[in-house]
Amino acid sequence: MEIIESTQNKRIKNWKKLLTRKGRKKQSKYIVEGPHLVEEAMKSQAVIESLIISSEKIEAYASYHEKAEFDVAVVTRDIIKLLSDSVTGQGILAIIKMPEKVKELSGLRPVLMLDEIQDPGNLGTLIRTADAAGFEGVILGEGTVDLYNSKALRSAQGSHFHLNIIHDDLKKWITAFSEKNMPVFGTALDERAISFREVEPMNRFGLIVGNEGNGVNASLLEKTTENLFIPIKGQAESLNVAIAAGILMFALYR
Repeated sequence: MEIIESTQNKRIKNWKKLLTRKGRKKQSKYIVEGPHLVEEAMKSQAVIESLIISSEKIEAYASYHEKAEFDVAVVTRDIIKLLSDSVTGQGILAIIKMPEKVKELSGLRPVLMLDEIQDPGNLGTLIRTADAAGFEGVILGEGTVDLYNSKALRSAQGSHFHLNIIHDDLKKWITAFSEKNMPVFGTALDERAISFREVEPMNRFGLIVGNEGNGVNASLLEKTTENLFIPIKGQAESLNVAIAAGILMFALYR
């Protein structure tokens, strides 16, 4: 099996561009790293363009490439480091094509809506928690960090393969859910807000959580069915957005 050794190789140069949002958008591809995410991609039938394996790990990852129906590239450890965005490289990456079209949301299960989430670790954790809580999908509003950011993907741990994830205008979805008699809950600390404990669990709703510093945009909060807060018993001023969302998702979904 031929080993790609040059960092000037055309394919390597193109793959390196996928470490930037601009490069991912231009090529409509992204990188996942590590055996767990590669395995999740295979299980979910994501469109894998290439599997990239370090030459020193070729035997360790035999089960991943021996029956592969896609391109397998063997590269040096230095090239793996060049394409990796993590501190501890695991010697295996996959180049995956972004889905051309996402499935429609049925509205039969809850949907998480994200307003200007900035931290990729928070984004990944929110997606993973929505998956664990049984939500149907996640809508990423304008200003939210890139889904295919490497840190977001690591934090999501493959859950982005399991959910319908849509980039869109949240106001449009609030209106659409309202027309289906589907309540939409915001998260806020204003005079309208009520404790989440006052809401009976249900099986279909939208939940909006917002920016780490500023919360949910006021123009969205004006359109919600109710705005909720989590009573804090200790002296902490607030909760991390992913923690708060996790509490609400599990508490509200019957």
